[in-house]
Amino acid sequence: MAVITTSVHANGLEYIEVNSKLCYARILLQGAQIDSFIPKGQAPLLWVSSADDYQPGNGIRGGIPVCWPWFGQHPNADWPQHGFARNRQWHHFSTEVQDEIVTLKLVLPLAADDRRFWPHNTRVELHCRFGQQLRVSLVNINLDDHPVTLTQALHSYFPIGDIHQLIAKGFNGAHYIEFGKGPYVQTEDNVHFERETDRVYNGLGAVQQLHTPHGTIVVKREHSHSAVLWNPWVEKSRRLARFNDDDYLQMVCLEAANVLEDAVTLAPGERHELTTEISWQA
Repeated sequence: MAVITTSVHANGLEYIEVNSKLCYARILLQGAQIDSFIPKGQAPLLWVSSADDYQPGNGIRGGIPVCWPWFGQHPNADWPQHGFARNRQWHHFSTEVQDEIVTLKLVLPLAADDRRFWPHNTRVELHCRFGQQLRVSLVNINLDDHPVTLTQALHSYFPIGDIHQLIAKGFNGAHYIEFGKGPYVQTEDNVHFERETDRVYNGLGAVQQLHTPHGTIVVKREHSHSAVLWNPWVEKSRRLARFNDDDYLQMVCLEAANVLEDAVTLAPGERHELTTEISWQA
């Protein structure tokens, strides 16, 4: 029987734990951020830096931060990078259990202070399905009387063992922009890592694989034609907060996203779900 419990971290962050015959998982209510997912009998599928001390008000450096309602730096430089959802307290509003698969649903209440960033009447939810695979959907519903445009990402950090041995596959033919330059065309299916990599792909297929020394991680996306591939390498690792200098060796981000020309415009009453599903390849 699946067991779902709510606890509080030593630093005050509230979280929900899932223990079932299929997996172990943990999600923080701050940011609706999943920081652990371990299928039973398999290795962890998410990575978190050991330098992160889980302080309230900071997004955790790892797991799956939620970037919403914009991705990256806003044109207003004083506004928070990657939006405000990842630092806000979400509410847990439902739990479903069927055949040991646990689905948790959280909603982000929009506080009065958030209205200066987002003066629209919308509802945003995160639906997390914990089984042998992890399925996460970021749900947007436009409750306003005018169209609303947003960008977003599920900023997934993966444990890859050794960046020098990592091969990311499933990129052939896609266009990408890197460090504001491009678009370039990916002419090979494989991506190897020899320097800082920060690519925004568009026109990308729905499935990619991360071939690591410990197995292959399969990353699927739905309602997303863009994705972000990121590793900070040596110099940027030294500048990042809550990140060890050598953490770049052990992680990569492959993010389901709607960015650039893949931005989402919702008509009044329209709904959109950005979904990522991750698993170890059998």
